Amino acid sequence: MFDKGIWHNEPRQWSLREETLHVTTEEKTDFWRQTCYGFTRDSGHFFGMEWAGDFTSSLRIRARYESLYDQAGIMVRIDESRWIKAGIELSDGAACIGSVLTVQQSDWATVPYQGDPSDVYLRVTVVDGVLRLQTSADGLRWPLLRLCPFPTASSFRIGPMCCTPERKGLEVEFSEFTIGPPLGKDLHDLT
Repeated sequence: MFDKGIWHNEPRQWSLREETLHVTTEEKTDFWRQTCYGFTRDSGHFFGMEWAGDFTSSLRIRARYESLYDQAGIMVRIDESRWIKAGIELSDGAACIGSVLTVQQSDWATVPYQGDPSDVYLRVTVVDGVLRLQTSADGLRWPLLRLCPFPTASSFRIGPMCCTPERKGLEVEFSEFTIGPPLGKDLHDLT
């Protein structure tokens, strides 16, 4: 599936081998718009696949987070001012699971992650202007992380993202990437 990806801020060091994407982040990369900090950054690494219409996508993320705001996960992007990123982010000395929804301005929802942050799965479903974000420790059970309105569009770009706002050199491995029609599961169906 990664063979259809297009880079937004291509890092110098990356490779694609056997459906596994390896990325090493550049210095001071980030995605953020305005809220609280008053700045806009669109320098993070994002390897997006184009998809027309509603979808479900999932991704496995492996990384060792070391510095404040080290982050890796999945992104759904319409343009520079309409997107969501979700995943593990190092904050306040802990590996947290969270998401940043941006519609002109960014919000941030985060909580310390109770599982192994070095190996996480994320799944996102967009249907009729609603986004459902789920996380999993094993790729089998998918509890809800976020449910929110999301802008409608004729097409989206979906894929792995990673950033290191305070440094460079986070090594991330992305695998098991899928994208297809929405799964159509009930909100409380955790499979």
